[in-house]
Amino acid sequence: MVNIRALWTSPIVAAGLVSGYAVAAVTGVRPLGGVVLLVAGGLAAMTWKARDGWPIAISLGVVYAAAFAASHPLAPMIGTWPAVLGVSATAALSAYLASDRRAHRDQKAPTAALSSLR
Repeated sequence: MVNIRALWTSPIVAAGLVSGYAVAAVTGVRPLGGVVLLVAGGLAAMTWKARDGWPIAISLGVVYAAAFAASHPLAPMIGTWPAVLGVSATAALSAYLASDRRAHRDQKAPTAALSSLR
């Protein structure tokens, strides 16, 4: 069983936004991309709620939805992929700063853990 409180949500957020767009673009089925977006957002939201409570979960959920919405008017100005990558990075950074950083403060960085294997 996965401990939902231990998940890193910033990569989930970034993957949800990027993969949601990629699935919609490759398949031509926008609702399928929406499903990917919703699954990733739902997993991240469940983690935020369990770990940080409703205020953080709602705030970061709004950031996630706003990032998705902002990519649409931004795409004609800077290009589709730059827009998707830009909003994904912004939403992921928000998730890291508001939730992941505090939740994983006491864990060793992955590089530190790998260096101990030598």
